[in-house]
Amino acid sequence: MAQKRAVVRQSLPDVITADLRQRILSGDLAEGELIRQELLAEEYDVSRMPIREALKRLDAEGLVVFQNNRGATVTQHSLEEIAEIFDVRILLEVDLFQRAIPNMTAQQVVECEVLLEAMDASYQAGNVAEWGPLNGQYHAKLYEAAGRHLTEALLVRVTLQANRYVSMHIDKQNKRESASHDHHELLDLARQGDVLGATEQLRRHLVNTKNQVIEFVKQTRAQ
Repeated sequence: MAQKRAVVRQSLPDVITADLRQRILSGDLAEGELIRQELLAEEYDVSRMPIREALKRLDAEGLVVFQNNRGATVTQHSLEEIAEIFDVRILLEVDLFQRAIPNMTAQQVVECEVLLEAMDASYQAGNVAEWGPLNGQYHAKLYEAAGRHLTEALLVRVTLQANRYVSMHIDKQNKRESASHDHHELLDLARQGDVLGATEQLRRHLVNTKNQVIEFVKQTRAQ
């Protein structure tokens, strides 16, 4: 009898959701842009049913606002909402990092280094769509040793909301080098067991990013 092999199975809604999510996070689909179901169905060469399911999932993630029979609109946050997203990130991430540092293993440090290398490569290539997910994975790995799974789940949603603004800001304002420096510094301080220094560096990094993103969005919308 032939040996069974494990394969990754993805439904049409899974594939379409992932592709649309990447297009939103990369800025290919801009905030406030109308997404029509019939046009997407034609573009992906599928019926409207998987399109509708994909849009509902993205609505649940907060990336689009879905309306029956009208398609969806890419979510556009107010400046106050963007500030709130980053404020929540700061609260969650600083707490997780503080708890994680004393418990980080050598293997987790190595895995962080691998992600940093991939992030630096994406900076060099100017691959905005790739950088966002890598950034999320890196921060998640930094906090993994905290073992706070409920907090991590909350952070995933908040990070998803923030990353599309962060990716655009880094790409358009050429902040790749400063972002790379900050991320390397976070791991260096964590490796040294410097909880206070690491958490303060993280707080500064997130606050600076928040302020730069809000200024960038202001300028972009003014144009």
